[in-house]
Amino acid sequence: MSKLTFDEAFKRLIGHEGKFTDDRRDRGNWTTGIIGKGQLKGTKFGISAMTYPDLDIKNIKLEQAKNIYKRDWWDALNANEIKAAIVFQLWDFAINAGMSTAKRKLQSAVGVADDGIIGPITLEAINSADLNDVLMKFNAERLAYYTKLSTWPTYGKGWTNRVATQLLYAAVDN
Repeated sequence: MSKLTFDEAFKRLIGHEGKFTDDRRDRGNWTTGIIGKGQLKGTKFGISAMTYPDLDIKNIKLEQAKNIYKRDWWDALNANEIKAAIVFQLWDFAINAGMSTAKRKLQSAVGVADDGIIGPITLEAINSADLNDVLMKFNAERLAYYTKLSTWPTYGKGWTNRVATQLLYAAVDN
């Protein structure tokens, strides 16, 4: 279904996720996902210590990150079964806020039970809904989610800019 290839999506993603960071305030940079607990190993190419605590994050290569994103994120979302204009939105949000959160917010946007499973019921709801409505509702869900986080004052501007960029991609993909 998606005309957006993984390689194209990955090039877009790396525009947001390229640099190494070890910001102590970001729970994703800690191996336990809890600020101040575990090791501060950071995030590089969007691959975080919280999600991949056993990886040498600082020294991860771009090709390694690409393989991880294909296997653990793109394929896990059934990305090839989702409309191109939606798939990048979902994938980017999953990487930024977590797989379960992204799936549930998309399900809320299309009016199905938010069980975190992108299966036949969710796919049917996505495919039968007006594409622009899904994009608008999903990104509204995304922004509402971010504003409720305690880290909004620190990272909110960056998240808002990221969503704005995703909306531009949605217009191109639509």
